[in-house]
Amino acid sequence: MQCSTSRARTCPGPFSFAVLPFSHPFNPPTPNIGASRQETGNPMKPSLFLRIAATLAAMALLPACTQGAGKPEPSVPAVSAEAIRPALIPVPATLQTGSGEFVVDAGTKLHADSDAARRVAERFNGFLAAAKWPELKPGESGASGGIRFEAVTTGTTSPEAYSLDVTPDGVVVRATDERGLFYGAVTLWQLLTQGEDGRVVLPAMHIDDTPRFSWRGLMLDSARHFQSVDEIKRLLDAMALHKLNVFHWHLTDDQGWRIEIRKYPKLTEVGGCRIPAGDAGIDPTTGKPAPYCGYYTQDQIRDVVAYAAARHITIVPEIDVPGHATAAIAAYPRLGLLGEAPAVSNEWGVHANLFNTEESTFRFLGDVFGEVAALFPGEYVHVGGDEAVKDQWIASRHVQQRMKELGAKDEMAMQGLLVARLQKLLAASGKRLIGWDEILEGDLPPSATVMSWRGTEGGIAAANRGHDVVMTPVDTLYLDYLQSDSPDEVPGRPTLSTLKDVYDFEPLPSALPEDRQQHILGLQANAWTEHMRTFDRVQHQVFPRIAALAETGWSPAAKKNYDDFLVRLPAQLRRYDALGIKYAKTPFEEKAVAQGNSRSDEQMALCSRTVPLRLEDDGPFAGERAIFNVDIFNPCWEWKQARLAGIGAVEVRAGRIPYNFQLAHDEEKRSFKPAKSAHGELVVRAGCDGAELANVPLPAQPDADGFVTLQAPIPARSRPADLCVYFTGDTRPAMWVLDRVTLVPKR
Repeated sequence: MQCSTSRARTCPGPFSFAVLPFSHPFNPPTPNIGASRQETGNPMKPSLFLRIAATLAAMALLPACTQGAGKPEPSVPAVSAEAIRPALIPVPATLQTGSGEFVVDAGTKLHADSDAARRVAERFNGFLAAAKWPELKPGESGASGGIRFEAVTTGTTSPEAYSLDVTPDGVVVRATDERGLFYGAVTLWQLLTQGEDGRVVLPAMHIDDTPRFSWRGLMLDSARHFQSVDEIKRLLDAMALHKLNVFHWHLTDDQGWRIEIRKYPKLTEVGGCRIPAGDAGIDPTTGKPAPYCGYYTQDQIRDVVAYAAARHITIVPEIDVPGHATAAIAAYPRLGLLGEAPAVSNEWGVHANLFNTEESTFRFLGDVFGEVAALFPGEYVHVGGDEAVKDQWIASRHVQQRMKELGAKDEMAMQGLLVARLQKLLAASGKRLIGWDEILEGDLPPSATVMSWRGTEGGIAAANRGHDVVMTPVDTLYLDYLQSDSPDEVPGRPTLSTLKDVYDFEPLPSALPEDRQQHILGLQANAWTEHMRTFDRVQHQVFPRIAALAETGWSPAAKKNYDDFLVRLPAQLRRYDALGIKYAKTPFEEKAVAQGNSRSDEQMALCSRTVPLRLEDDGPFAGERAIFNVDIFNPCWEWKQARLAGIGAVEVRAGRIPYNFQLAHDEEKRSFKPAKSAHGELVVRAGCDGAELANVPLPAQPDADGFVTLQAPIPARSRPADLCVYFTGDTRPAMWVLDRVTLVPKR
């Protein structure tokens, strides 16, 4: 780093720790660094909170520094103690500090030299107001000073690039395109929101910035759980302030059809509603089914598209074919293969229902994609193509005959023919087709783009075949994966994808030849909403991990540094607070070490992790619901090395929830112990293959509160043992899940 101070000293590195208070408004408990995790026995690492606090404290002692390397410039005077240290996410390509400073407050004037600049200035003012900053008044024509947005005719070839200069005379943002001006405005907004009370002292600086990747995306699943137009707009605003530019909108699935298609009104009238599983689907005041419904009208779609475009975000709509089709077939049974209408599904996972291969169904899909293409002006339309289990096609004599007529050698080739038909239709509308990486398994049109979700291997294969690629691997960029092992996490998949995991993901594989690397358009995170029942949960899962994704998508690879990112993150969290974004605080909490004679399900280990999930109860109908950690294929929990000396009984509190999952060919992996009594038993063992310690019959139903508490004596043991707790009997249609285990002392 270079110091913008006249004192000739070297800038210390980020690990020159100092003891200073963390400035963020929430304060987790003091950690016990020497403690161990109850479940694994691994040494507990310092929390992310501590790492942010330590790096921030250390950096607070430093003079303002550039993001380059070298020795201090002795001729540069020091800035005042009030001047902020730029904390920008994503980090710019280059940032150099200079001499002096400029104060921005409510009296600072805003200048714009063109229609594009005026639009950007208006949006900039709107973002200031959203962050509770005073809006700036326009300056008089020809006046100097203040903040200026200038469109220029020469510069970088990237339309998203910009420069930003702060001098004692004012601030100037320049770009050759409105997009660049907008991203310069976002950077300036981040700088200003580091100040307080509508005032900030900016150190002199020069920024030249341009994005690394052209596709910096976020996908939101509105099919499983529906978000209002206002909530979608709030998400688009937040995306823009991270310099993300693609909103992939998942609009159809087995659980709901969310986009109005005027030629086929039943798609939303029927396909837009489902009856939730269990108590959630019954209105307790009437005892009648309570449907879960929602869809976007075409006028609402146009409104959202325009809103996104004003923030330089392109929307990519997804209509999933040939699988994930249950909602459409429920609306129009002739589209399926069973000859009858299924219910719009209230189960999660992979369903068997496929669109059939009739010419009339191809025409239906053509009509649907025609209306979709007219609504979305962007370049791409997403056709899905994922998880299309072919059992129904294999079993259908008519489909097999149709495949012979069309020359499809197998079912994936048949899917390839469908994709090719859609590609031609979309091309006629001026669109490009994009789909999940399964579309590679058929003959793929050369212009098709592949979204690689089952790892990066599909992306590498696609790029080597000349296809453009967006990297979105499930193990890193799926935001339904939990971001910490805190017991306060929302429902989701307990496999962790931490802030650091997202930050460390590299979209450009080293295995890809140099002459194919231009096919990697960028990266995208996906928010699948099976377990995100509310928009608050969407925000919890998206933020702050989206900040890590944004830096990878925008900043040069050589500029990425996770420790430096943590130094800048607290400023970003304060911006979230100002905007009312309900981001996850769980990554910053110190995990409490379980003590005493009681353990919740979160404090116990799962005996296996075949399909581990963090699931919400189905009741009560309104209000907060309990959350359980469970492996749905093997519901079994372990208390590692439970201290049993002096213990005379074990008490188990259990809940009961619907087993509402469709998992196609993986269903055979489901494991359960046969029941010996009418409703099964609670079993406790000393290790899952060890001696049985307790066996208690289960009731037919839980108590009125949805739980049951069972207590059973256990034989005296002087040494610790791994307690294994499970429930016998088939898990369909409802399964018992563990809430808490308590060891009861002998009396």
